[in-house]
Amino acid sequence: MKSAKKVENHIIQWLKSYLDSSQLKGFVVGISGGVDSAVTSTLCAKTGQPVLCLEMPILQQSSQENRAKDHVQWLKQHFSNVTSIELPLDSVFLSFQDLLPTATNPDAHLLSLANTRARLRMTSLYYFAALHRYVVAGTGNKVEDFGVGFYTKYGDGGVDLSPIADLNKTQVFALAKHLGVIESIQKAAPTDGLWGDHRTDEDQLGASYAELEWAMEAKENQLSEDSFSEREKIVFDRFLSLNRQNKHKMIPIPVCEIPEVYL
Repeated sequence: MKSAKKVENHIIQWLKSYLDSSQLKGFVVGISGGVDSAVTSTLCAKTGQPVLCLEMPILQQSSQENRAKDHVQWLKQHFSNVTSIELPLDSVFLSFQDLLPTATNPDAHLLSLANTRARLRMTSLYYFAALHRYVVAGTGNKVEDFGVGFYTKYGDGGVDLSPIADLNKTQVFALAKHLGVIESIQKAAPTDGLWGDHRTDEDQLGASYAELEWAMEAKENQLSEDSFSEREKIVFDRFLSLNRQNKHKMIPIPVCEIPEVYL
């Protein structure tokens, strides 16, 4: 990143302009204890406009909850325009889970439940957004949102605006350091926190973010696979597979267009 300060100022001004044009009153951000939500909420706070931080644990690892709490505390110490609500959703999730019929595909069942956690959080964010006339600020980065589609459709992908979606993960970490985000978040291995265990994003994706960023750039620049090392070939194939698999999340919803003569 050539100038973290210029990136910071650009995003803050963009957020202010969006809020002014929307005629809404502030931002609501879901806080996970990860670097993306930490950077997004800090940038929103720096606009000077009201920011509501929501902590929404669902059977969460204590380390993730603690980082989220510590970040919110840090934000409130530095920005008087930040408020927060802790909204444990464990009982809501478990009640929903108890209502479900027995699944015949255990893997699909677990994945569906993981995505349900993200969708319960999205519903909660929009409740408070509507209550206060706020906008929901997304926390997705470039490689997640436009590279491998590593998010839940209508879950963490259900937002009003995406302040950091043009930054790759490496750049988000650089911006976190520049903004002074607490060290425990800067050092934590990225995780979506949807499984109730210690698995990381890299465990799920099969490659590090740095590797996936390289693969995304290699695809954009149409680099020849002949020049790739064995590991690079594996990563590139994995990137292409995830990109194809999740393409439906990254393109507009298909609309069935009716021929004019039928109407």
